Amino acid sequence: MSTTIWKTFTSSVALGLVSLLFAAPLSAQDTAAGEGTDVNELSMGQVVGAERAPGTTYVDEVFNDWERRCTVNPEGADPCHLYQLLKDGAGQPIAEINVLTLPPGLEAAAGITIIAPLETLLTQQLTIGIDSHPAKRYPFKFCATVGCVSQIGLTAEEVAAYKRGAEARIMIVPAGAPDNQVVLNLSLTGFTAGFDSLPVPEIN
Repeated sequence: MSTTIWKTFTSSVALGLVSLLFAAPLSAQDTAAGEGTDVNELSMGQVVGAERAPGTTYVDEVFNDWERRCTVNPEGADPCHLYQLLKDGAGQPIAEINVLTLPPGLEAAAGITIIAPLETLLTQQLTIGIDSHPAKRYPFKFCATVGCVSQIGLTAEEVAAYKRGAEARIMIVPAGAPDNQVVLNLSLTGFTAGFDSLPVPEIN
């Protein structure tokens, strides 16, 4: 089919659709114009995907650089945690961090899960430093399709340091460049309000 014939065909189809859309009888149009619209028959629309499926994660609230994310729990209150996407100096997403509160009475007052890229050199572990505080090294626990996971416990004193701090540094080593270290800046702006908004779970 030539370009000219194709343009003529599409124009005819478009005109035909317009004619069908506006082919209502004049009497009906006149009635609508003269008597107004029945407000009881107006469609107000429906939000697509408004009802979240069980297990779905959604952003509940934002605290500066942190998001409070919750998971739909049909059997009770939705559990929530703090989330931040970590980027390199070029603004490329590299890793993510999730923070949740833990029941009282445990050595750890909070739990952190960090997901790093699959190309991370696991033997070099992961290092976190807050402002001028000494850095600490943590092992990776396992790797999955989403990346390599490190699960970390924070004492109450360390949680307080996160609240007082301005920025933390997370350091990982790429497997393809073992002599290089990738430093990811973790903003602590909004951490205090976000962490304090999380409910403290009870010991089952």
